[in-house]
Order: sequence, then structure tokens, then C-alpha cells
Amino acid sequence: YHSISLLNYLSVILDRLRMRLLSVLCLSVAIQVCLCDIYLHNPRGSNNRLDEDSRNRNNARRLFDSQNNDRGGYNVGGMYYYAGSTLAVEWTNQHSCNDPNNHCNIVLQYMCGDNVRDGATTRTIPDTPLECMNDNCNRDLRYGMNENFDYYTLCEMRRRNQGLFTADRNVRDSATRTRQNSNGQRYGYECAEERDYYPYWSPAPWIDIVIMTSRPEERCQYYKDNSFNVKERYYCLVTSGFILENLGDEGVIPITEEECNELELGGDVRGNWTAAPPLTGVEPDCIEALWSRDNHLGNGRIYPGYANYYNWTIPANLEDEHCVLRIRYNISTGDYQDFDGADAGNNTRGNPLGLDVWSQVGLTEEVAEERGYVFENNPEVDLFDEFEEGSGTSDFRLRLAINTAQFGRTFQDRSHVFSVRPTPSDVDCLNGRIENLNVRGKRGNIVQVYPGVEYDFVPNRLVLPVGSCVHIQWTGSNTNPRNNDGQGLRGTDRSNMVLLGLGQNANLIRAPPPVGFGSNYGVWSTSYPQSINNARLLNVSVESADNLATLMSFQLRGEMSELDDAGTYFDFGLYKVTTAGIYYYLCTRNNNFTNRSQKGVIYVTSQSIDAMVVGPQGGGIDVAEASLSIASDVFDDSRQVALIVWPDNLANAMLSTPNSLTISSFVEVSGIPSSSEDRNISLNLALNRDSSSSTAAVYIANSATGFVFRQIDADIDGSTATVTANQDGVYAAYLLEAPVIVGAVVGVLLFLLLIPITLAVIYFLIFPKKMKSLIATTKGKFNNTTRSFAKKV
Repeated sequence: YHSISLLNYLSVILDRLRMRLLSVLCLSVAIQVCLCDIYLHNPRGSNNRLDEDSRNRNNARRLFDSQNNDRGGYNVGGMYYYAGSTLAVEWTNQHSCNDPNNHCNIVLQYMCGDNVRDGATTRTIPDTPLECMNDNCNRDLRYGMNENFDYYTLCEMRRRNQGLFTADRNVRDSATRTRQNSNGQRYGYECAEERDYYPYWSPAPWIDIVIMTSRPEERCQYYKDNSFNVKERYYCLVTSGFILENLGDEGVIPITEEECNELELGGDVRGNWTAAPPLTGVEPDCIEALWSRDNHLGNGRIYPGYANYYNWTIPANLEDEHCVLRIRYNISTGDYQDFDGADAGNNTRGNPLGLDVWSQVGLTEEVAEERGYVFENNPEVDLFDEFEEGSGTSDFRLRLAINTAQFGRTFQDRSHVFSVRPTPSDVDCLNGRIENLNVRGKRGNIVQVYPGVEYDFVPNRLVLPVGSCVHIQWTGSNTNPRNNDGQGLRGTDRSNMVLLGLGQNANLIRAPPPVGFGSNYGVWSTSYPQSINNARLLNVSVESADNLATLMSFQLRGEMSELDDAGTYFDFGLYKVTTAGIYYYLCTRNNNFTNRSQKGVIYVTSQSIDAMVVGPQGGGIDVAEASLSIASDVFDDSRQVALIVWPDNLANAMLSTPNSLTISSFVEVSGIPSSSEDRNISLNLALNRDSSSSTAAVYIANSATGFVFRQIDADIDGSTATVTANQDGVYAAYLLEAPVIVGAVVGVLLFLLLIPITLAVIYFLIFPKKMKSLIATTKGKFNNTTRSFAKKV
């Protein structure tokens, strides 16, 4: 099914528009009460909030239909990000995902436009231009707006997709009405049909970022191929005269080519079946959905102890001052057949029993109808039909809590408006890498902010190679509920960043820094900051450290002991990291018992390193001088995979004498399961001289080789060596003239030192408890390694 586009905006004649709009009847309906479901925490999700000083939002219909709890969301606060930078998008969802209990999709999208705005009132933008300033709602800055008036008007006039499953709902013939929104309630200028279904068949302003699905093998290629990013959308182009003549009528614009071409617009003029070009030409990402459990707005499994997140690389060519991010969460239980047969043929009107739920319990249609096994609201089912009359159980029925509008259901949240700006030309970041470091949460204790979260830094653990850049900024609100717990001026959000001190028992609770990570600065367990004269976060200047601590670049004097007179927004700007180290830091204001702690750590390493979550659909990692490609179906589930490239000075330091016959970097692969033997996992090593398989070879060292380098099969052609990397280990290429003994010398020393590095980087980020256990059990081994290393070098 195809439909009309928002791309051809109407040139509305105001006089005729006024006359037509006066005849439109506005309907008032009750707002559906919903439970908490999905919440965006970074960037700050609005859940339709603006700047309310109450725990509940004022208006659930302000911008979009979230179907979330009224207490969700964060007050408005502006942010900007640099094009090409990485933004950790973090969320929590209640009803599980990638779990046996349901089918699940989570879709991230963004849109930009000159008129996209947060607004200044919590009222819903009118759908009658006469109620807006200058008869133009698109430009009435009082009201928040994402999609615009033209888009909603055409959605209302467009026929809905008659092939959709509507169960027993009476859904009228407009794209503003769906099984979840059968009464046609308006939420901002959102189109209900586009909200509920993905991929949508009509043009829409949303650009796809990633689709996370519990069925990646079946669905990912379909989603990529059919995204509006890369595939055109067809619609019935009609004249502005037709729009004006039928304004307020629902379902008058056809959504098929045949009906469009037969549509009479006056005289010989007819509808024009038109293609809207793809939005970007770039396929969205598609990955296996990250696991989460039912009835729990908490952490996931891929990142134990942390909320699920997705690292979005903001397009390098994007530049816009008015953008918004959307996350949608669609779930259906196993009773609901989602993609396979849940269509209009299963609607109650065409089939009195509706969706087939009886065959799953071994009943016939006739028996199912007698015993209540039908898809309807709150059915009463007879579980004990096999008992005889008089047993007392033959007429016993149980009522099921089923709502046909919510079996197969979509929730969403959206960010407040943010900007995307070009990277400053005077900053040279390593490989263009920019990481965003922000603050999530709001003022209050865990009960007062729920289903939001308390303060924390995002990412809480950040890994940066020397030479890369970090953009530190955060925002907040002055209108949180005044009785929410917290330090400083009531109702206000404030944060800062200061380096933590070492504490009296530092050596007992921290590990020695791994090779390549410089020194340790501070420890988690302390609460007193380091003296600015002794050490500073990221080795910034004294002036910059003072700015991070006191926010003085945005405030001259005033009461700043608890940052009360600072503003809600702080921007440290773009900073290029130059000094390796492990930097533990805290916010001094929010480190009280109520909020427990607001702390973070930044690992700055002299190695090139990257990691990603790879599932059954496969994936790849590219770092300096190496790349890893994992084909589909290699992994049975999602796992974190890392690629680490050692710089030459560190690699050579591990040899008793530098080896000039090494023709690649030492590259470590981590996260490959042992069951990956003979699987399609390719590692490409960049060679520093042209070679071939007759003049060079690739070696690996790992536990299977006894930590000694052993030669493996490789395809060497010119400046690249390709091997099958189906096991964790350290890979390196040598000229064949290299002495065989070098394998043992390098392998033992290198791998013993690589073990703590991999664990420090990957486990610090993912399994902090395991890291603590590792430190306790290997402390002596680290010391022995240090002594051996000192003697050798």
C-alpha cells in the first residue's frame, strides 16, 4: 500500500481556508491511561514534558503519542553535537526485548527542520490555523512541533491501509486511526499509522538510524532494503484545490496507483501517482535487539550493571540547528503472529473468532468458540471442559487480562530539540574521532524520579585513544519539583567534574594500570577531590580544570559552593586528549547519600582500540592498521568484540631487541567464542611493505598455542594480510627471514601483558565485578611480570 507525501506542501488560500475550517467539528475524547514502557535517558527524553515543576507531565498529547507513564521524561534543555561524533543513546524499556516472552523491535530515528521546536507552552499545537498567530501554526513559536501541519492534514485525508490487522476494533478510514488509536485522537501533528508501523509505506520525515530486532536473521535485510533512507515512497499527488475542497474529510486521498490515477480533481485533472526519492541513500544499521527483562526498567545483559545503549555516529554531512531523536519500541507476544498472517484477514469482521489463538492449545474453531478461546477483550476461558457435569468445575472460567488494542503495541519517546554543527577546523582529532560525554538524570531520589533516573555521566566508562577528542557538555532544569531531594537550591539540576583523590587505601582497591594506559588518577571509592595543583582530569590546564569544577566560564561570582548560581547548561567544548591514564572523577554537588554517587572514569590509551556488539547478523570493526569482519550466523547470540592495535613503541619495548622484520602492528582480537572454529571471521592486517605469501607469514599467540607465536594460514597480497581470526589472540605479520625463536620470546611477554589490557578495557566497561575478582587473584602475577619485564628490558 502506498500513500500521499508531505513533501509537496500546500499553498493555502487563507480566505477559503478560514471558511472551510469553521465547519470542522472538533471531537473531545478521554486520554487512555497507560503504564510505563520506554524512556530515553540520553539524550534527555521528553515523554511530552516541557518545563513542568510537577512530577507528572501536564499534557500527554503535546507532541506525540508515547503511551508511557505521566511521570516519565525530563524537562527541556538544549544541547548540540558535532557532525561525525559518537553519541551514546541510552534507554530503558519495561516489557522486555529479545526475550522468549515476546517479539520485539526497537527503532531509532531522527528528523530535522527549520520549524522543529520545543515551544513555550505545554498545550497541544492547534489543528486550526485560525487559532495560531498569523494563521500559521507551523511558525507559531508558542507551541512545540516536530511533524508539521501540512503533514498531519494529508495524513488525516489519506485512506488508511486496509490490509492491517485491527482485531475487533472499529477503525474508520483515515491514516490517523489505527488499532491502537481507533478513535483518531490527535497527538501534536503525528500521523498515527506511521507511528504504529515500520517500515511505513508513505513518505515521512524520519531518517532511520538503527533497527534492533529480536529476529535479525529474518528481518534485518528486509528492513535495510525497505528503509525510506534508500527506497523511494509512492504517493498520490493531488492539487491544493482538492485539499481545500475536502479539508476536514477523512480518507479521501487513495493509496493505490490505480485509484489515484482515476481520482477526479476537477475537469480532466486527476491524481498523479508520484515517487518521493529516498531520504539519504544510506542504509540504516540493523542489529540483534539488546536483551532486557520483563517488568523492569533497569539494566541489560550485554552491559551488565548498565542500561542498554546504542552508539550513534552522527552523520558527517549533517548540519542543522533543529533536530529531534525518536525511539520506538514495538512488542507482541507469542499469541500474536506479527509478520506471519496477522493481517486484515484475521479481523473479527471477516472472521467471527478473529485471530487464531485456539490451534496453539490444540482446539478446533468450534470448541474454541464454546470455551472462550477467542481474541477479544478480557475473554473468559474454560480450562476444565474435560470434567463431567456436577463435578463443580465444568462451568468454571478464568478471565484473561487481554486488550486487543495492546497485543502488538508500539511505545515511543523523543528527545528535546538539539543541534548538529560542523567540527571546528582548528581541532585535529585522531581519525576524526569525537566522543560525547554528557549527564543523564534529574534531581530527586530513586522513587521521586522514577521512571526517570538519578544523575550519572554517560558514558559512565569512556575509552579514548590518545589524540582523539571528547566533547563534554550537559544540561538540566530549574523547575524540578521543589520537594525532590538533592543538594543546593531546590528544584535545580547542576553538575561539575573534578578528579578524585587517591584515598588512604588506594593500593588495596585499585589495580596497577595496564601497559599503554599511563598512570592511575584517583579511585572509585573516594569522595574527596584531588588537589588541582597535583593532578587534573585528562591533564587539562589549571584554568580548564577550574572551569570544569566551578563552571566559572558561564558565571561570574555568585553563590557557587553548590553551583546554585550557575546556569542549567554547561559546555566545556571540544578537547583533544594527549596524556594516557585512567582518570576517576566525580560531581561534588550530587555525591550525597540520597543520590549515592555521580562518578565516572575515562580510560585514555596509547593504543588504537574499538569495540562493538556483534550478533547473528554479523558486523565489523575498523581501527588503525587493521579491520575485523564477522559474517552472519557466526555467533548464536550478541556479544562484545574488541580490536586493539599496539603502537610500535610499545610493541618494540616488549622485545629484548627491536625486531625490524615485523611488517605489521601487533593486533589483538577479543570476544570470539571458542565455538567459532572454521567460521567466517576475517582479520585484515595492514603491512608496511609490499609482500606475498612466499616472503611473509602471519603468527598468532594465545592460550591454545601456549602463549607462543605460531604460524597460521594467511592470504598475503601486496600491502594486506588476511587471516581467519576464529579465536582470540594476538596477530602479527613477519618476513619469513625472521628467526623462529622470536615467536617464543615475543609471544610470552606480549600475551602476558595483553591479558590485563584486554580485561581492563573490555571488562572495566562490561564486567566490573569480574575485573575486581581478577585483580584479587592475579595481583602477585602482575608483580612477577613486572620484575621479569624489568630484567629483560
